[in-house]
Amino acid sequence: MESQILSSSIVQNFIPARKSTSRKGDNGIVLVVGGSYIYHGAPVLSSLAALRCGTDLVYTSVPKINVTATRAISPNLIVIPLVDQKLTLGAVKKLVGALPRNLHSATIGMGLAIQEKNSLLHLVKSLLDRDVRLSLDASALIPELLPLLSDANVVVTPHSGEFKRLFGDVPSDSQNERITLVEKHALDNGLTILLKGPTDIISNGKTTYLCEKNTPAMTVGGTGDVLSGLVAGLLSTNRNSLESAAAASFICGLAGKHVQDKLGLHITPMDLIDAIPNVMKPFDKII
Repeated sequence: MESQILSSSIVQNFIPARKSTSRKGDNGIVLVVGGSYIYHGAPVLSSLAALRCGTDLVYTSVPKINVTATRAISPNLIVIPLVDQKLTLGAVKKLVGALPRNLHSATIGMGLAIQEKNSLLHLVKSLLDRDVRLSLDASALIPELLPLLSDANVVVTPHSGEFKRLFGDVPSDSQNERITLVEKHALDNGLTILLKGPTDIISNGKTTYLCEKNTPAMTVGGTGDVLSGLVAGLLSTNRNSLESAAAASFICGLAGKHVQDKLGLHITPMDLIDAIPNVMKPFDKII
């Protein structure tokens, strides 16, 4: 299978135009579920990234211990408390009951503490039953989920260690071997894989894109959370999981280059979020 290196001209086709007559909600409604006692920032980064890529509404669901801090970080966030400190079945059932009916996409797992795997399975199944497109990251990447995800508009965004936990195979340092492995598991499991690394590999098993970044500054913690928010934000307006994942990878990489050029090796994930509008502006289309 031939893989393509992502470019602006390819990604341009993956970002839908916005109608000049559109109203709030027409340009994406996203749910972010994440956070824990230690990692309060991860779902915030994802939520702000989703907003910065043009999403109309983002609902941020975090454990109750994080609610006050999350609300204080930004007035842009609509916060839905999880009633327990970790993800439990009771918390998920209450969350599902509180969600708006017209959600387009969700990203789950950033910094998320999960008390019982069944709670995650219930959340994912409930969202898929509503035809919500999903992006899964971090603690949501467990093999027990795979049977639910086949051909269901789902993107998974593992790094090498999470890839091993999810699929049982360790991606090697050889790019060709990494590509082959990603393509195999994407095809076998009916999903889109975005394997993060110095070059991101994005594949649904039939088509593969490479995002070459050359941005060592992006090793800072939190850049993956920004990427997850971008994936969900783009999925909210483009149902094609491969295109949305590829566009998110490319935009995140462009933002990383922009910030690294400006600040060198001294960046934070918030710097990436601030750069998203500048790098996305050339892709804006209004009809």
